[in-house]
Amino acid sequence: MSYSSAPNAVDLPSSQQLRKSTITAAIVAAVLLVTVVLPAEYSVDPTGIGKVLGLKKMGEIKTELAKEAEADRAAAAQASQVVTPDGQPAVAVPPESATVATSAQLAEDANSVDWRDEKSFVLKPGEGVEIKLKMNKGDLANFQWRAQGGVVNYDTHGDAPGQSISYEKGRGVASADGNITAAFDGNHGWFWRNRESQPVTVTLRTKGAYTSIKRM
Repeated sequence: MSYSSAPNAVDLPSSQQLRKSTITAAIVAAVLLVTVVLPAEYSVDPTGIGKVLGLKKMGEIKTELAKEAEADRAAAAQASQVVTPDGQPAVAVPPESATVATSAQLAEDANSVDWRDEKSFVLKPGEGVEIKLKMNKGDLANFQWRAQGGVVNYDTHGDAPGQSISYEKGRGVASADGNITAAFDGNHGWFWRNRESQPVTVTLRTKGAYTSIKRM
């Protein structure tokens, strides 16, 4: 019967080698945390690498979804605590402004103003889309958007390297009209998400001082 011999001390890593390996592993983990995990999970991108790799956009979407989910839970909890005089749970009634636009209304809106750009897109259930105007600080752009087939959640905001701003947010909204005055040089526009059980078509019309409009 043969027995395996114990490893020689010379074959084992030294304490110095173990410390070096531990430090190297810690450095690699820290680099991955800053360049991959933070941008992809929390939209925090201190190095700018996450934006280049497309990870920051993934983080922004996850963060937005988390905020919407939390708002949904809060709204549901609040609704469950409200009762009518007869002791029955109250039923939320959408505001009149939530009336979904018809094709005739969309056509009338389009003809009433000399819009510069018009974009339409279909949002599947749970899907979101972002459209931004490239604007300089102080520029003014007018807009109008209509939802057809349902209502949407939206966030009107702006962003630039090291800067961000939220102009307005809404939940279960069918339309909006207004203007954006750019708070800084950068991208300013809208993010919509369809929380309905059926597809919703959103039509956006814009005009004013901006150099470009694009889907992000």
